[in-house]
Amino acid sequence: MSMQPVPLAPPSPVSRVLPPNPKVAGLVVLSFTALLYLVELVDAALGGKLDHDGIRPRTLSGLDGVAWAPLLHAGWAHLFANTVPVLVFGFLATATGIARWIAVTATVWVVSGLGVWLAGDSGTTTIGASGLAFGWLAYLLVRGIFNRSFAQLVVAAVLLMLWGGTLLGLLPGNPGVSWQAHLFGALGGVLAAWIAARADRKQRAKGTLTA
Repeated sequence: MSMQPVPLAPPSPVSRVLPPNPKVAGLVVLSFTALLYLVELVDAALGGKLDHDGIRPRTLSGLDGVAWAPLLHAGWAHLFANTVPVLVFGFLATATGIARWIAVTATVWVVSGLGVWLAGDSGTTTIGASGLAFGWLAYLLVRGIFNRSFAQLVVAAVLLMLWGGTLLGLLPGNPGVSWQAHLFGALGGVLAAWIAARADRKQRAKGTLTA
């Protein structure tokens, strides 16, 4: 009697903690980060004029800042502070594919921006990618709960140990820092994780997604 190996079932796509194609994912996130540096280089050459295109709360002229604010930074120090979170959280958020990452990023982008526009301090202009970073972090922290994935919960625990202190940025009290962008970015990340998990459950029910 001969014995034949039985192939193991592939891991569920929704339970991944690393992207299926790390090189492509890394290239996408690096390209986005490079875009931030290119925009800041242009802004520096223009004497900071682009910074005025951020979000100005509850003004019609400042509403289009929702589209541009995450790409703008108030100087190189501001951009440097956001670079590592953008690279790390952005890369990990690509675990379920680039299409899902784009959807998550768009959700966080819009929710964070509109939240600032509605709840931001009057007479201020908000710019920076920290809202995106907080959104990706929140997405990574809660997706394991929605997906019932132990591996993703372990990743969330590690992220909390390393960056848990940054969650204080969700609270008001730090002058010159938009806690509204952070808070609504995080809410956008939770919303994106919930929407993604709901879509995955529907696909499982239809038999189009492996579990």
